[in-house]
Amino acid sequence: MTLRCTMVGMPGAGRYAPSPSGDLHYGNLRTALLAWLWARSTGRDFRMRVDDIDTQRSSATSAERQLADLAALGIDWDGDVLYQHDRFDAYANALRHLEQRGLVYECYCSRREIQEASRAPHAVPGSYPGTCRSLDDATRAQRRANLAAAGRVPALRLRADVTQWTVHDFFAGDYTGDVDDMVLRRGGQAPDWAYNLAVVVDDAFQGVDQVVRGRDLLSSAPRQAYLAGLLGIEAPDYVHVPLVLGPTGRRLAKRDGAVTLREMLHDATPGEVVSRLAVSLGFGQVSSAAELLEVFDPAALSGEDYVWEGL
Repeated sequence: MTLRCTMVGMPGAGRYAPSPSGDLHYGNLRTALLAWLWARSTGRDFRMRVDDIDTQRSSATSAERQLADLAALGIDWDGDVLYQHDRFDAYANALRHLEQRGLVYECYCSRREIQEASRAPHAVPGSYPGTCRSLDDATRAQRRANLAAAGRVPALRLRADVTQWTVHDFFAGDYTGDVDDMVLRRGGQAPDWAYNLAVVVDDAFQGVDQVVRGRDLLSSAPRQAYLAGLLGIEAPDYVHVPLVLGPTGRRLAKRDGAVTLREMLHDATPGEVVSRLAVSLGFGQVSSAAELLEVFDPAALSGEDYVWEGL
């Protein structure tokens, strides 16, 4: 199965893929700018995707505001914006490919059951312990019927044949992380596609071979790279960049106050915000994203998190 759409001789691409659940804050903008700089400085296209697979939390208005904010900072992109809510058929196609190889099974566990199982001795914290992996047909039929009586359907999980996978990251080097029987399609009354499947399929479709995102997502890279291999996709180059921390030392959040672009623009111009972002990255003051691109050097970036102190 071939999902990557990059043509031979054509450049690869970087991307930024925000979830439209609110305005982007300073940390989001810094990561977006880095993703754009990394792609443009390496001769790649830059793709934009709206990760609105979580239909309950996503907002079309929020997506519009986020895209407008990125454009205001001088971050441009190639091609049309891709919306995950338009991609369900592609996820279903990838799922069928895995099912045909016997790599998918139904999971009937509730969230509480999963949490309790993950606390058991020898269980890997946060990983699914494979409770439903080897159930017999009669047990599966009964569990499926119990869910159906409650108007629910089972989740679908990957039957992984490894417990760890190694990726290479620009900052972390070779990084080995846990791989479990990850959810591919969520269960319940309104089944939703799972993020790990969607991001792998969409990156391939957009020709993305360079993923620049926050360091907090590093632990998800081994799972996604492993799944990509099962789908016949080459894993991208990973760059998990340092985070912006708030006053308490935790990752910056909107609750830290006056950190979204629209709030900052009450007292600063877009160029001044870009300049502050450039300074936070270790470069001098600039007047625009284009000017920052001229001096951008990945080797000069610090691997340390940046503490937000306001504009």
